[in-house]
Amino acid sequence: MTTELSSDVTTEESAPVEGAAAEPQLTDQGWTHRDMLDLDTCSRSDIEAVLTLADRMREILDRRIPRVPALRGYTVVNLFYEPSTRTRVSFELAGKVLGADVISVSASTSSVVKGESLIDTVRTLRAMRADAVVMRHSMAGAPYLAAQHTDASIINAGDGAHAHPTQALLDLYTMRRAVGDLTGKKVVMVGDIAHSRVARSDLWGLAAMGAKVVVCGPPTLLPLGMRAGDRPGHAESALPPVSIETEIDAAIEGADVVMALRLQSERQEGGLLPSMHEYATHYQVTAERLARANPDHLLMHPGPKNEGIEIAGDVAGGSHSIIEDQVTNGVAVRMALLYLLSGRVDPADTDGEVRS
Repeated sequence: MTTELSSDVTTEESAPVEGAAAEPQLTDQGWTHRDMLDLDTCSRSDIEAVLTLADRMREILDRRIPRVPALRGYTVVNLFYEPSTRTRVSFELAGKVLGADVISVSASTSSVVKGESLIDTVRTLRAMRADAVVMRHSMAGAPYLAAQHTDASIINAGDGAHAHPTQALLDLYTMRRAVGDLTGKKVVMVGDIAHSRVARSDLWGLAAMGAKVVVCGPPTLLPLGMRAGDRPGHAESALPPVSIETEIDAAIEGADVVMALRLQSERQEGGLLPSMHEYATHYQVTAERLARANPDHLLMHPGPKNEGIEIAGDVAGGSHSIIEDQVTNGVAVRMALLYLLSGRVDPADTDGEVRS
C-alpha cells in the first residue's frame, strides 16, 4: 500500500506556495505501535518505517516554507521534568511543521510542584484532548507508567539512565544517510556507557539494523554485566550482544562510525573516575586516535558535548563530524514518528490517501 502526505504546503494564511512540489510517497510497512518507549520492542521493519518516512520529512524541511497540514487537529504536549534544548525544541518544530497544535509544559511551572502525581498529570492532559505526550523524566520507567494510564501516545524523550529512543532513531538515520546500509558496519561508542540512556537505545537500534557495535570506556563506566567478574544473568546484562573494549585505540581501529558520549556526571555515583583530566587523557576522542578509524569514518555525538573532555574541539568541528547533521535530522525523525503514531497512516484505507 502507498500512503500520501497532503500536498498542501501553506503559509500562516493557508495560501498555497507557488510551484510547490507534490508530496513524496511512503510505502506502508505495517506500523502498529501506539507508543514509543524504547527500541527493544521495535523490529528492523519498524525502524525502517521511521527512517524511510524521515527521508520524506527532510524534503519538507528543505523547502522555502517548510509547512504541511498533515497533523492538523492533532495535539502534542511536551511534558518535561528535566531540562532539554535539542529534544524539546525539535519536537516542537516537528509538530508545528506538520500542522499540529504543540504545547510545552515544564514540571517546574506546573501542578507537579503542588504535589500532582505523574498519573494524574497524564490523565489531566488526556482529558484536555492531548493526542500525544512527549515525556522526559529523571526516573527510569516513568514513561512506561504513564502509558499504562492514558490512551494518548506516550513518547519517551529520555527516562533517567534507561532509554532515549528518538535520539537513537535520529542517530541511525544520520548514519544511514551517510554510509547506507548499516549491516556489518563497525560502530564504536566511547564514554559513559553505564549511565547513558542514548547508548542503551542506540545498542538496540544498531543491533536491529545489523551493525557491529563496540563499546569502549573505563570499566567503572560500563553497565553491570559487561564488566569483568560480573555474574551472568544480571538484569543490566539484558542488552544486545556487543564487543567490549577498554582500550580506546583498539576500539577505534577500522571503525566506520565513532560516537563520543557525554559523561553523565549528574547520574554517577562518586568515585567512578579519578578525575576529568584522567578520563580525557585515556578516553578523549582526538584526531590522533581517529586516524586509526577508516579514512571515510563519521564522528558523532548526541550532545550536549563537553569539548576538551570526551571530544577534542578540532575534531568536533572537523570534516568527519556530522554532529550538526544529527541535530537537523532529529526534527525530520521526530516528524516521522509523530506522523506514524498519529494513526493517519491507515492500512485499512484502500485509496492510500492520508487525511489532513
